[in-house]
Amino acid sequence: MRIALHQTRSHGLDTLDDAAREAAARGARLLLTPELSLTGYALADPAEHAEPADGPSAAAVSRIARRHGVAVVYGYPERGEGGAVHNSVRLVGPDGRALADYRKTHLYGPYEAEHYTPGTRLPVQAVLDGLTLGLLVCYDVEFPEAVRAHALAGTDVLLVPTALMRPYDTVATTLVPARAVESQLYVAYANRAGREGEFDFAGLSCLAAPDGTVPARADGEAHTVLVADADPALLRTSRENNPYLADRRPELYPSRAEPVPSLTRPEPDPV
Repeated sequence: MRIALHQTRSHGLDTLDDAAREAAARGARLLLTPELSLTGYALADPAEHAEPADGPSAAAVSRIARRHGVAVVYGYPERGEGGAVHNSVRLVGPDGRALADYRKTHLYGPYEAEHYTPGTRLPVQAVLDGLTLGLLVCYDVEFPEAVRAHALAGTDVLLVPTALMRPYDTVATTLVPARAVESQLYVAYANRAGREGEFDFAGLSCLAAPDGTVPARADGEAHTVLVADADPALLRTSRENNPYLADRRPELYPSRAEPVPSLTRPEPDPV
């Protein structure tokens, strides 16, 4: 599957339409955009921009996907049950049909904790062109448990819209490729670049492969559409050569460790 990763300083439907046009022209089957790609990340009050999952923006993105014949992953503030606001992403197929919806489960920092309600469903997956695609958002991928849950559920390509800020470049350069290797899947990671409000985004979008390679990587500043292939043959071979999932010993990984007995120094014998 040829995947396009949009690293951008801007946001909105026009930006997404331009990226989808370029992705399709370069033979991509799927376009991954950054976290909150429809509204931008630095919102004074995300609730003012929130829409239902099937709101007007969803209809507009479906038209874009159909027009260019490319699947799209986009982010937006979702108005959920009881008025809760979620940091959400939707995967739309190349026919414009919604394939999966995911609400960010691990909120980052006081800004997100103040404005968003965390999701409670993991993993979220869909199948496109014979590959199982999974969804996470930004901070989620920094938790090995979240990525391993996808691996155990059969995810082949993990799609991660992100808004990684400086100075945490090591997440993109070191941690994301490590996640791909340790869980034996592709990780597609699309970031924002440059300043937006008080936030300075690190760029460094990439596609990381399960064999430890990084077929595509942007620099820290570029406004670009990266294109690279997730190869099912490489995925099969890498999983055969690196059977981490099969060799796991979950009986040794309790969810809660046994209490460690305290050691005290014995009292000296009286003289």
